[in-house]
Amino acid sequence: MRAWGCTAYVRMMNTPVWSPCIKVCFVDPREEICVGCFRTMEELGRWAKMSDAEREAVKPVLDERRAAYEAKVR
Repeated sequence: MRAWGCTAYVRMMNTPVWSPCIKVCFVDPREEICVGCFRTMEELGRWAKMSDAEREAVKPVLDERRAAYEAKVR
């Protein structure tokens, strides 16, 4: 690996990635969302590759999904 590649890798590894994960992973098969963090299957699969802007765009939607899910299961 070239020196610039190592530097970029180290920088990437030292950058914290915000995640809504609460380590309670259970996907509701009907809703196709994790009922721990309320991300979709697509979001879960792409999360590590998403840009900061993409992750930030998901944040406000999570509370909406949680509220909608909780209203359905009550």
